[in-house]
Amino acid sequence: MSGSLWLKPPGPGSGPGSGSGSGSGSGTLPAIPRPRAGDPGPAADPMDELAERLDVFISSAVHPDEIAAVLESDGMTDEYIRLTYGRDDSFALAEELYARVPRSFPEPGPAPDPWRVSLAACLLRGVIFALPGLAYLLGAPLLEGPQDRLGLPAGTLTLLAGALIGWVWDQTLSHRAYSWLGLGDRAAAGRTLLVGAPVGAVLGTVAALAVPGGPPFSYAFAAGQALYVGAATVLLVLGRERLLLAALAPMAAGAVAVLVVDLPVPLRVTLLVVSLLAACTLAVRELPLADGLRTAAHRIRGWATRRPARVGPVRWQMLRGAEEEYTPRGPRLGDSVPFGVFGLGTGLLVLYAALGEVLAGGPAEAVAAPSAVALTLSMGPAEWLLHRFRSGTLSGLQGARSPRQFRARMLTTLTRCLSVYLAVLLALGLTGTLLWPGAPGLTGVRVATLLLLGAVMWSGLLLQSFGAVRPAAVVCASAAVAQSLALLTGLGQPRVVQLVVAGTAAAALATLVCLLLGRATAHR
Repeated sequence: MSGSLWLKPPGPGSGPGSGSGSGSGSGTLPAIPRPRAGDPGPAADPMDELAERLDVFISSAVHPDEIAAVLESDGMTDEYIRLTYGRDDSFALAEELYARVPRSFPEPGPAPDPWRVSLAACLLRGVIFALPGLAYLLGAPLLEGPQDRLGLPAGTLTLLAGALIGWVWDQTLSHRAYSWLGLGDRAAAGRTLLVGAPVGAVLGTVAALAVPGGPPFSYAFAAGQALYVGAATVLLVLGRERLLLAALAPMAAGAVAVLVVDLPVPLRVTLLVVSLLAACTLAVRELPLADGLRTAAHRIRGWATRRPARVGPVRWQMLRGAEEEYTPRGPRLGDSVPFGVFGLGTGLLVLYAALGEVLAGGPAEAVAAPSAVALTLSMGPAEWLLHRFRSGTLSGLQGARSPRQFRARMLTTLTRCLSVYLAVLLALGLTGTLLWPGAPGLTGVRVATLLLLGAVMWSGLLLQSFGAVRPAAVVCASAAVAQSLALLTGLGQPRVVQLVVAGTAAAALATLVCLLLGRATAHR
């Protein structure tokens, strides 16, 4: 026989007739206990606590397996999950969390931008690219003479031949040196420049000497020009832009003074020589001369003593090892050649933009030097805008939700950067035309040609920065060849030919940019 569940412990007032109940003396239910102050209350659901703690990961997951991976990485075993959450394993728990928390994809926070560069540094490089042109103002009295067979000022072809060959060589050399720097081997980059810069100076001088009919001083000027290009390549590749600017200061100051007062010839030559010697001295100071000599001697001894002979038993040669064991490690020489081809193509296009009409038999007054100066100065803003494009596509890669959306963002960034560059180029062209004495006016055709040529150069540099230098080099070199053939055969009016060639090249490069850079994988 069992008693009542509400029995009271024996004691006073617990008998049948006692108590404060009503009349009959039957027991009454006790009072329900009230929660005390500070009582934490019932325990929280562990599932709610887990969902709140992992809300960011759960809401952005696209499949329960992502949540299961987070749970397992958090150290939750199946036994712990069964004891704590009452689920069989991490996958069952992940499915319930996936169903409980609604989907939301928050915008990613600001990420570090590896493509952020200083605008002032890029503008400084653009100024350094154009500043050597002031040397022609100081050397002008020594280059006087009868016009050559094409109607150009005396010595023009001599200087152009040396500058073009030196430009092509140093574009190739710069890429190889930058490749070594990208591998973290600054010493190898210095050795590359130590060997390549003098070779480029010799090639530029030989190209200038191969052009007959120039004034005597033009050959000396071309030799100094070739030496300067080699020294400037060394300083620019190694990041010594400010030193190069300081070396050019005497020549630049003299060129500005020439605009006000006529300087004597000995002073002009002195300023040119001082700037040249300063640039060469600073470049030599940056090069590892002792290390380069030791490396050359070591390689010569290695070639003489370690390289196996071609004769002998085949088995011995197979056991000795493959021939590539003795091949120098590092970037391949062939990878730098397209950069030289790209430099040749763009150099010829800029040359034709400035001298195309004169080379076709037009008057000497048709030299459009301000266009060439504007294109040279614009390389500073162009470099900065290339970095801005990479930054914009990086943010688009982080925020896009589909390939179509990323492609739209990429095209928007491309249009914005190219428009800014063309606006800067147009402003430089207009300013140069207004300030240059006797410069031909910027007609509609000239403006269109200048802008299309700017689009060609910027698009080519953009493809080059993404590693697609070969198609860019093919397009630019083909455009230069087409314009050269039209010039040699006298086909068409020079202005129209320039406009058509530049427009065709710009359209081809724009198509390549859309095809190659419209994929998200190209920007990783």
